[in-house]
Amino acid sequence: MNTISLFLKKHFKISFLVSALVLSACATVPPVQEMSDARQALDAARKAGAEARASKDLQSAEALLQNAEHALQEGDYKQARKDAEAAQSQAVVAQDKALSE
Repeated sequence: MNTISLFLKKHFKISFLVSALVLSACATVPPVQEMSDARQALDAARKAGAEARASKDLQSAEALLQNAEHALQEGDYKQARKDAEAAQSQAVVAQDKALSE
């Protein structure tokens, strides 16, 4: 093999290792920002009147946040992140419905 091929092969291995470490870090770091975003979205939905005008969507968002909190306590950060993101999204739906009615 020539020098360029060896360099590229070594560079590829290092890049792959770095990528794997970065991706695995996502599953091992608590989703603090996602949890905060979900709580803020729920607060905004409540302030917009979602309890009266979009109660099902708000309840769904609250349940998702509770699931996220439980997963966080269990150390399942991947699931906690997923549920927190879903809670935020559902809270935005509730807020939009509350503001449009």
